[in-house]
Amino acid sequence: MVHLYAVLGFLAALLPLVAAPGASLTLLMRHVSDKGRRQALPVVLGTVTGLYIHATLAMVGLSALVMRSSQAFTAVKAIGAAYLIGLGLWTWRSAVGKARTPGPRRLPVQSDSVYTQALLGNVLNPKAASIYLTLAPQFIEDDRSFDSQILTLASAHALLTALWLLAWTVLIRRASHTLQKPRFKRTTAKITAVVFLALGIRTAAT
Repeated sequence: MVHLYAVLGFLAALLPLVAAPGASLTLLMRHVSDKGRRQALPVVLGTVTGLYIHATLAMVGLSALVMRSSQAFTAVKAIGAAYLIGLGLWTWRSAVGKARTPGPRRLPVQSDSVYTQALLGNVLNPKAASIYLTLAPQFIEDDRSFDSQILTLASAHALLTALWLLAWTVLIRRASHTLQKPRFKRTTAKITAVVFLALGIRTAAT
């Protein structure tokens, strides 16, 4: 089992990423606005299922890597640190650069099932996959069960995401207006950049 402080650190790192507007929130706003709050449940369930799929795939691949070589796993963490620092710098540069007003985001799939849309929207999102390939390993301890730690972090991630989407369900009318504000987008991007940089520097320093 992973330490509580590691779970809390993981959640703190995830918060700006979860808060950033994405496919799940877009789906939630669209379906809840059109058909009511009950449509939030399939969006939440589909998103959470996608998170567990990413965690499982990472658990299988990284577990095999750990079994073969602890040095290789250390290398993965180092690469992840470099990636996080680079992503943090890029995100910050985008946030302070020229403001842009992007068009509505296209969802990766079209389906009559809200659950399927949310599931595939998360599974096909490379950023969601990178969380378990670059971010989660930063909170894994070598002397504890790798699989149980990944599962615990994934469950914490799923709970945080579910609570965030349910909170937006209650405030959905305000959310639509807030998410379109350039200031909100820039602030979210800056917070995300700082988190990426801090995590990357922390890993590089250790």
